[in-house]
Amino acid sequence: MAPIICIVGKKRCGKTILIEKLIKEFKARNYRIATLKHDTHGFDVDQPGKDTWRHTQAGADSVTISSPHGVTMMKKVDLEWNIDQLMDLNTDADLIIAEGFRLSGKPKIEVVWSGRSRELLSAPEDLIAVASDIPFPFANVPVYHIDDAFSVANIIEEKILAER
Repeated sequence: MAPIICIVGKKRCGKTILIEKLIKEFKARNYRIATLKHDTHGFDVDQPGKDTWRHTQAGADSVTISSPHGVTMMKKVDLEWNIDQLMDLNTDADLIIAEGFRLSGKPKIEVVWSGRSRELLSAPEDLIAVASDIPFPFANVPVYHIDDAFSVANIIEEKILAER
């Protein structure tokens, strides 16, 4: 199973922007990257009227669509899958970057943008680093600028990838 890092923080604090930068940084370092996104509100990737939507509407429990450029599977579940079940789907990745999953028990980097909050959601002992536009001297973990994906990637390599 590929190692994972969870990027956590309050809504609209810059998690997705940091993840985009980390993906580009790790791709430049020749890593295969998978991402997981936790959506507490639910989602629907299918479009009404499309064939796969019609399959789902007819009662299919699982619908997979394949093309020369990708594969997508939609599967009905009775309970939300836990992070380990989702990680098992990414067997060919070198690293999984998850957005959210704050309570998963997996290693975390918390993003704090002062325009949204000035407090950590996570206990400092649950973090490997903080990415912020303000200092957190009490965090007892490295604090990087929210735009410094290079240094954040370095700590992930050191703390997550080197241990696998």
